[in-house]
Amino acid sequence: MTTASLTPTRDSRLGPLILACLAATWLVWGSTYLVIKFALISFPPFFQMGSRFLAAGALLMAWTRWRGQPWPTRREWLHALVVGTLMLGGGMGGTAVAEETVGSGLIVAFIAVVPMMIALANLAFGLKPGRMEAAGIGVGLIGVLMLTQGAGFQASTHGLVAITVACVTWSIGSVLSQFRLPLAPGATGFASEMLCGGAVLLGLSWMSGEAPQWPPQPVALAAWAYLVVFGSLIAFNAYMVLLARAPSGLASSYTFVNPVIAMLLGVAIGGEQVSGFEWSAVGVVLLGVVLLVSGRR
Repeated sequence: MTTASLTPTRDSRLGPLILACLAATWLVWGSTYLVIKFALISFPPFFQMGSRFLAAGALLMAWTRWRGQPWPTRREWLHALVVGTLMLGGGMGGTAVAEETVGSGLIVAFIAVVPMMIALANLAFGLKPGRMEAAGIGVGLIGVLMLTQGAGFQASTHGLVAITVACVTWSIGSVLSQFRLPLAPGATGFASEMLCGGAVLLGLSWMSGEAPQWPPQPVALAAWAYLVVFGSLIAFNAYMVLLARAPSGLASSYTFVNPVIAMLLGVAIGGEQVSGFEWSAVGVVLLGVVLLVSGRR
């Protein structure tokens, strides 16, 4: 699935391509959080994420070079290093660390607050939210506070700190990449970000003394491969297609679908326990996300 030939023409019709891309961003991204937990069986958090993004970044960069796209400039590589450190090193590394002690469904429900954090960070650049967006931010933050009072996060302060750091660094990296640190155009920029972020994550793995199990268990190896191919390449390209061809609200709909998918998979397949109070907190978070997305033009 390529993005080079896309034009910024948006079509409200749900054709086969748009439906397939929605399925990828909803189901694939929604499933990756449980798959991360399976990969943790043999691959520690920083090593797992670092090797995953290095592999995906190398494949994506090779594809862009094959299509004749130029290498990023030195400044673009520097931007990729900073953004990759924040979004992948802090964001995805912190997510994997949190999943060692907290259920994957609760993790992704917490991550649903990221669009609200980005909206708040945009204030520093003069972008003020509208009334509906502000209401969504307020409701979403209340839901997250409720979520932290549930049994899952109360039982793991370490996990709560890790996922909080992950959301904050991901949001900061996202805003900086938009306003201060632009990456190389198209897929080349994302490939450079994955390569730099993957290298940082492997450095964190080495400094923390992680030791992956070798040979890895088959389920962990299959989970790692799924994250590289489906989570990092296929779903990413599907999201880029949605950004180019679908209304923005539809393209961002994964933010309130992923938590539901992740929690259902965590309970049904991962054997995770989610209390009624935690389900209520997730509902409040998702209401906030819906309000936020609805309030955007």
